[in-house]
Amino acid sequence: MSASTQTRPRTIPPVTTPRPGQRRARFRSGVTRWLFVVPAAVFVAVFFGYPVVKNIVMSFQDYTTATFFTGEAPWVGLANYVSVFQSSVFTTSLVNTALFTAGSIILQFVIGLSLALFFRRHFPLSGFLRGLLLLPWLLPLIASSAVWKWLLDQDSGALNQLLGVVGIAPVPWLVSPSLALIAVIGVNVWLGIPFNTTILYSGLQSVPPELYEAGSLDGATGFKAFWYITWPSIRSVVSVVIVLGVVYTLKVVDIILGLTGGGPANSTQTLATNAYHQSFINFQFGIGAAVSNVLIVVSFVFAMVYIAISRKAVDE
Repeated sequence: MSASTQTRPRTIPPVTTPRPGQRRARFRSGVTRWLFVVPAAVFVAVFFGYPVVKNIVMSFQDYTTATFFTGEAPWVGLANYVSVFQSSVFTTSLVNTALFTAGSIILQFVIGLSLALFFRRHFPLSGFLRGLLLLPWLLPLIASSAVWKWLLDQDSGALNQLLGVVGIAPVPWLVSPSLALIAVIGVNVWLGIPFNTTILYSGLQSVPPELYEAGSLDGATGFKAFWYITWPSIRSVVSVVIVLGVVYTLKVVDIILGLTGGGPANSTQTLATNAYHQSFINFQFGIGAAVSNVLIVVSFVFAMVYIAISRKAVDE
């Protein structure tokens, strides 16, 4: 018994040539999209790309005040980076940056989340108190640091005078190498709490009340409701708050300069203030650029870790 197979001819879809009117419409659509993209690309290239590239080039040059007059900046290769890494101030500033960032972020987030949960409960004057909480965030940082420097002054500071009422000796908040960094972290936490509270409060407002009603039927109340309902619902908001907080904290200069100037004995010196001192006090712009590039690398590493954690959370 034999069987014959018949192959059907494959039909090839006809090639349609776009009409002139369609080609013009597509061209105008593409041009329109580029008109929206080009201004943003130019802005990023001029105000972000060029400074970064210039900073990288400067880090390989002997760029000093003489360069402004002669226009000459001799190429020194990795000499600036070697000088930075061999400096004892760099090690101190790296450790202080880690302590300052970790302490500020943890305390700001914990206090900010606690206040956001507190203000979620509606009570008289809650709106007024939330607005009042924003005042530290609205004040200029230099003005805030000046006020706190007066409050924490060892001899005439209001905090030490208050402690003296209860019989506690004046505390050298800003002049003791063991306390200065703690004091600076405390001031930065005070300044960052309004931001954390505002963003986290907005995230809490987006959690549907029906989830809590359904969870209460299964016994999810109190801490269980927070852990199984609130926290998963605001996880994306928490990620944004932490990332923005770290980026802001890594580049803090004005608060530290206003309070301690990086002292005493470099106990509050961070990578950001170290770069400032090298560039605008020692006028070693090449070395200051090298320190700045190290700070950029640290920020980039944190960004990569954050992206990896975020992708892992999405996959799970």
